[in-house]
Amino acid sequence: MAEVLLPEVAVRFIRYARIDTQSDPHSTTCPSTAKQLDLARMLVQELEALGVQEVTLDENGYVMATLPANVSHPAPTVGLIAHMDTSPDLTGANVNPQVHLYQGGDLVLDPENGVVLSPREFPELAQYVGQVLITTDGRTLLGADDKAGIAEIMTALAYLVAHPEIPHGRIRVAFTPDEEIGRGADRFDVARFGADFAYTVDGGELGELSFETFNAARAEVTVRGRSVHPGSAKNKMINANEVAMQFHALLPPAERPEYTADYEGFYHLMAFQGSVEETHLHYIIRDHDRGRFEARKAWLQRAAEFLNARYEQPLVQVQVHDQYYNLREKIEPVMQIVDLAKAAMLACGVTPKVVPVRGGTDGARLSYMGLPTPNLFTGGHNYHGRYEYIPIPSMEKAVAVLVELVRRVTQLPV
Repeated sequence: MAEVLLPEVAVRFIRYARIDTQSDPHSTTCPSTAKQLDLARMLVQELEALGVQEVTLDENGYVMATLPANVSHPAPTVGLIAHMDTSPDLTGANVNPQVHLYQGGDLVLDPENGVVLSPREFPELAQYVGQVLITTDGRTLLGADDKAGIAEIMTALAYLVAHPEIPHGRIRVAFTPDEEIGRGADRFDVARFGADFAYTVDGGELGELSFETFNAARAEVTVRGRSVHPGSAKNKMINANEVAMQFHALLPPAERPEYTADYEGFYHLMAFQGSVEETHLHYIIRDHDRGRFEARKAWLQRAAEFLNARYEQPLVQVQVHDQYYNLREKIEPVMQIVDLAKAAMLACGVTPKVVPVRGGTDGARLSYMGLPTPNLFTGGHNYHGRYEYIPIPSMEKAVAVLVELVRRVTQLPV
């Protein structure tokens, strides 16, 4: 396409996207990968250059900063939060963002390997005809989840610094590591952050506003068998792989991620590794409703008990670990912060789309740590894969909403 003069938010995003910040679920450090600090240090330099105050990068990779209030009356302190890491689902190395003026039809991302972004597979693409999109080159993820959120927060901060006539209270900003592996809030110091409430800028398409998440748990299932030479195995061998498949078959087949949407929960088999002697299954369990969530966990135990009774020995063991709970429980008492976000969107010409997060955010954990934190859109689509893209106009709207949002915070009572 002809060269396009990109707005500041897009320039920032492309700069951040090129830095490999993929997190590692197998690491025991925080951050889980040292390369996340490359972006963290860049953000510290940019924050300091903006002239904001209290810019810090701690030993765990959390970046925080403050834009002081410019109003004389008391106003709540609001937090804006985004995460620096990208998903382990696809490489984040050598990200090469592509800019397209989308004119409809297919976008060829990688001609060599035949990777095509098409409205046939992704029908929502059709609503962006005539807009400038940023896509992958078909070989990596893009990282709009959540470097778009970082770029939007940074651009909003820069705008507020350049326009002191816009009233705002004290604003706290945080950029966190390891959200994609469920650890983004593990070492987040809520007291030091010092906000009355916050917003994660980590959602999807234009207008998305979420204050509900899944209740979440992971389950580790161990199946122990008995290995005997197959030539003499009759009535002796117990194949752990076969028992594991029987276990999985006891779970409702229609309640898997590929068959569910909206408020429907699921069981998701993430990994299956084993041999005749021992097999391991790794699941995640998700449901918005707390009662159904507890019932799902109980069903796993009942399936194990059923097989152990069938084989008359304890072949199957299930360990379940809760990960996070539905954000809604902590947001309902302070729904005015959701109403504030809706009003800011409407003022910027954005129609709010209140949707449940079919996943989790740092905000879910933070809300249970005492910092109520709903989630705002970034504008991105198709996260965690090579078909990821983000329309630049949606990013610009996100910046406008953040500026309007912090302006409206000054009208809340303290």
